[in-house]
Amino acid sequence: MDAAEALRIGLVSVVYPDGELLDRVLEMGASLAKKSPVALSAAKDATNRALQGDLGAALSYEAILFAALFATEDQKEGMRAFAEKREPIFKGR
Repeated sequence: MDAAEALRIGLVSVVYPDGELLDRVLEMGASLAKKSPVALSAAKDATNRALQGDLGAALSYEAILFAALFATEDQKEGMRAFAEKREPIFKGR
């Protein structure tokens, strides 16, 4: 399958020309680095669990992680920053 076909069927959300790929990856990495490390870790964990094959169990696990994230300092900082219209300062807690 080529990139155009992967895009057409929804396997990927965007395709970049070879010369742009590295710049786009670095932009995405910089964007992700601004997010809560706790939330990113949970997202990675949920994604890895989803790849195990049991969709129902993976969705239940994701819901558990989502609920647990609401007890974090980062969640409170994110909500506070949103309300104050500023960038959050996450601490990974």
